[in-house]
Amino acid sequence: MSETRSDGELLRAIAADGDRHAFEELYRRYAPWLTARMRSRCADAAIVDDVVQETFLAVWRGTARFREEGHGEDAAGWLWRIGARRLVDAVRGDGARGRLRQTLARFRHRDEASAEERVLAGVEHGDLAGALTRLSPELRAVLQATVIDGLTTREAAVLLGIPPGTVKTRAQRARKHLREALA
Repeated sequence: MSETRSDGELLRAIAADGDRHAFEELYRRYAPWLTARMRSRCADAAIVDDVVQETFLAVWRGTARFREEGHGEDAAGWLWRIGARRLVDAVRGDGARGRLRQTLARFRHRDEASAEERVLAGVEHGDLAGALTRLSPELRAVLQATVIDGLTTREAAVLLGIPPGTVKTRAQRARKHLREALA
């Protein structure tokens, strides 16, 4: 009977030796959990599956490095941070939005802007866009994580590498600045 290795032991074995068994064990341990978390943030199962695979590929290839000592971060939080960033990139980039535009373009018979494009233009070029650009990068990052990405305060703290209290404070400051700018 083999002993169950800790997450840290698995990650060290993957990083040091390219231990395939350690990688498979880590994948079995966390892929279902990560997939479920991602599906609560994104309804497109194809994007979620791609993001989960990209997350674990980053671990296997060593492009993502886990630092256990002194950071107090667990493997689940670390994997979530990697996956959340990749999910945001997929949704922002040519992922879901690009596929939606392509689908809408096939159904459009005229050269007029779709309702979705008009709304996006209003957000990107209207009063809200101006107010958002005037926020500091730190405040924008917290709004991105908590409002747009739908992360909890704790998840946003892990993603941004700041304490949860700082996330709350920055979110309050961002909302205050936006209210003043849009009033």
